[in-house]
Amino acid sequence: MKEHQLLFQALHDNLSQAIVGKQRALTLGLIALMCRGHLLLEDVPGLGKTMLARALAKSIDLDFRRIQCTPDLMPSDITGVSIFNQQERRFEFMPGPVFCNILLADEINRTSPRTQSSLLECMAEYQVTAEGVTRALPEVFMVIATQNPVEFHGTYPLPEAQLDRFFMRLSMGYPDRSAEISILQQQQHGHPIDQLQPVLSIPQLRQLQQAVEQVHVADSILGYIADLVHASRQHPDLELGASPRGALALMKAAKAAALVDGLGYVTPDQVIRVAEPVLAHRLILSQAARMKQRTEAEVVYALIEQVAAPVLSPAERL
Repeated sequence: MKEHQLLFQALHDNLSQAIVGKQRALTLGLIALMCRGHLLLEDVPGLGKTMLARALAKSIDLDFRRIQCTPDLMPSDITGVSIFNQQERRFEFMPGPVFCNILLADEINRTSPRTQSSLLECMAEYQVTAEGVTRALPEVFMVIATQNPVEFHGTYPLPEAQLDRFFMRLSMGYPDRSAEISILQQQQHGHPIDQLQPVLSIPQLRQLQQAVEQVHVADSILGYIADLVHASRQHPDLELGASPRGALALMKAAKAAALVDGLGYVTPDQVIRVAEPVLAHRLILSQAARMKQRTEAEVVYALIEQVAAPVLSPAERL
């Protein structure tokens, strides 16, 4: 377990060179990567969303591609298209940018629902079906999508099915005064990401991902996760609660958080720590709750207050 902690810490420290003052966001983003999940970064422009994706790719020497989502972007612009080879007199498939390790879909809500849906199979099954042929994506594959929650003109809100494919939704948030001064100092003569070097190999990343799967989850913790999700489906402020996919994501994220803490088993603290970024974007507020300006995050914290956390016995800490 100590070895895995060191791998995680090396990656976290490397990212911190390019992303200043966002320790929680970095930790949660890495947890999503360790769980082979996809990440939705929702924040106003200029807070480092794109930089996080680039820094993550550079820190592990991954193949990074970026697509700028616009209304005229077509599904084939993402997945690929067949082009006729005149010399060989046949069509050849030209893979799209999705055939990479980390795909940044910048301003994903600015492209049409048809194009958004082209990512569903990629995110859920790690494969692309084009022109009747299914092609596997790389073993390490992650979609990091960004969207601006303030600008709504000319946007297409992500449907619930698409939101549910994202493992987590994070907000970078504005830096505090000291962090902002550090950013200004760092970037007087360039950006620190230009000096970023890989600190993990892909086999080491796979080792981390496999280690997450080995973390023990006691039955009482499984019951706690199920109770939280079930309570969301009955909460008066919600029209739609979390799905079973949300419960699975919460379990996986808690396992990764336990690994980060150097534990071989999950405690309620880890479940609570990751509940908001894993569950909030999967919830749909009722009309009355929207009128009261409630947020999904507030409902998640209310669920945590409502559902009693179990106490692990010594036998469950295996």
